[in-house]
Amino acid sequence: MSDFTGPEQYQNLFDPKAYLDDYYRLEGDCMGDEYLRFSLKHLAQIYSSGKVKGETLIDIGSGPTIYPLLSACEVYKNIICTDFTDRNREELKAWLTNQPGSFDWSPVVKLVCQLEGDKVPWTEKEDHLRRTIKQVLKCDILESNPTDPVVLPQADGLISFLCFEAACKDQPAYVSALNNITTLLKPGGYLVLSGVLGNTYYMVGKVKFSGILLTEDFIKEALRGAGYTIVSFERSDTTEESFQDKSNFNALYLVLAQKKCTGLKGGSD
Repeated sequence: MSDFTGPEQYQNLFDPKAYLDDYYRLEGDCMGDEYLRFSLKHLAQIYSSGKVKGETLIDIGSGPTIYPLLSACEVYKNIICTDFTDRNREELKAWLTNQPGSFDWSPVVKLVCQLEGDKVPWTEKEDHLRRTIKQVLKCDILESNPTDPVVLPQADGLISFLCFEAACKDQPAYVSALNNITTLLKPGGYLVLSGVLGNTYYMVGKVKFSGILLTEDFIKEALRGAGYTIVSFERSDTTEESFQDKSNFNALYLVLAQKKCTGLKGGSD
């Protein structure tokens, strides 16, 4: 395998079940515990503010996961999930249709309900999300129309977690991909973007996947260049070493940005 994990390798080698087991069980000794708690806390705050809402949200690079959408489904009426690999989309559909053997997200759903003040039972939250997700589409952020051949109307919101650092070969590719997904967002719409900093690889089972080294300054510059105003940038430096055999990131981030109404290019926050 080359240093960069390309699309064909992702299609053939990425095991969604191993990925979910490695990173998304809330057991205190995996990346999922720290990353999930960081992400879900800030997502609950963003979507409870009343500022970020709309008809349609597109999740860019959903993978086999649903956690970024648990608070979002309370403020968007329709959610479209997207991912590049067939197996990720199949795993996501298995959860949506409540198939036996699909990943158990209930600990994560319960945590989100707690963060939101236990307004609804966790089972209702799950059912509501399942009803809100209307489509699961193939997506390639490296293409000018990421959902080609499907042409989607511009959405009110975009969300993307741990996608760009895996899919993009280098920083120029990251900038291009960010511009590609921005075409899917209405002017004035909001993007929630999250991932890790200082990372060059991550493991799924025994398979090593590449990542590009990202910094806070680079991400902010890329967002401004793509025509966004940065509303907030949350960062958490990590000191835990229990997951260093799986990934070498040194910080987590979550940014809320708004697409300017005057076009895609230029300006600053």
